[in-house]
Amino acid sequence: MKVLMINGSPHARGNTYIALREMEKVFEQEGIETEILHIGNQAIRGCVACGSCAKAGKCVFEDAVNEAALKFEKSDGLVVASPVYYASANATLVAFLDRLFYSTHFDKTMKVGAAVAAARRGGLSAAFDELNKYFTISGMPVASGQYWNSIHGAAQGEASQDLEGLQIMRTLARNMSFLMKSIELGKEKYGLPEKEEFCRTNFIR
Repeated sequence: MKVLMINGSPHARGNTYIALREMEKVFEQEGIETEILHIGNQAIRGCVACGSCAKAGKCVFEDAVNEAALKFEKSDGLVVASPVYYASANATLVAFLDRLFYSTHFDKTMKVGAAVAAARRGGLSAAFDELNKYFTISGMPVASGQYWNSIHGAAQGEASQDLEGLQIMRTLARNMSFLMKSIELGKEKYGLPEKEEFCRTNFIR
């Protein structure tokens, strides 16, 4: 099994990475392969609603989004982690996720998602809610921990002092591992849930 982990911080080894690394240790113990993609320092533009992905099956902009899409398709789970700016996730990460989820047409049903937020003090729950919406629109079960999936730290490296935050990350990774393994067993016995033909209703005609 494999988990793709997205570091949405501009800092490759900052507090957001500390949270991901704490989770990664547990995944390794659980025999789950991981890969951390650092996208928070890249120039990633937002979606321009060109519609090209509907035909090509990938985003028209050739950057980290299309690279991540191939890895995401092969993964059993996705962890998205972001620093908090003005009670929101990093804008680069949001642009990345908008395009990643919109441009990919592979079935994401029952891939497990988890969101992680890192901040000095406040805005964590708002960013956490924002990130979880990408999973729930795609039929992805959301892994939970023992609290909102958050860790605190201002200066780089301070998150390593947040003992509760680190414990939250370990608990989240254990719960996510259990959920992915359980879903894999369920798929072997029952398959994926039946899908109805999508019924699209517009408010203005």
